[in-house]
Amino acid sequence: MSLVSIISKDFDIPDNLSESQLRDAMVDAFAYLIDNDFPKLIQILYKADVDQYKLKELLETVEGSSSAEVIADAYIARQKAKIETWAKYSPKKD
Repeated sequence: MSLVSIISKDFDIPDNLSESQLRDAMVDAFAYLIDNDFPKLIQILYKADVDQYKLKELLETVEGSSSAEVIADAYIARQKAKIETWAKYSPKKD
């Protein structure tokens, strides 16, 4: 399963984005949610299992990045971790 395919479950994004384009799209999406649909933002982060305490700490300590950038980075990192876990524990194909 690819990063884009996982993220496209929560967001309407093209499936041919590079990782930097994906990050830019996520920053824009989270900026929109922060301003316009905070309950949906919380729901997406909860569903993705982004650690709320770690995210709160990042939001308080990371300098030079917007809240949307910090949230997007944490969200993408969590989705990547899921992929690694699935790959590690899924049956190997011969």
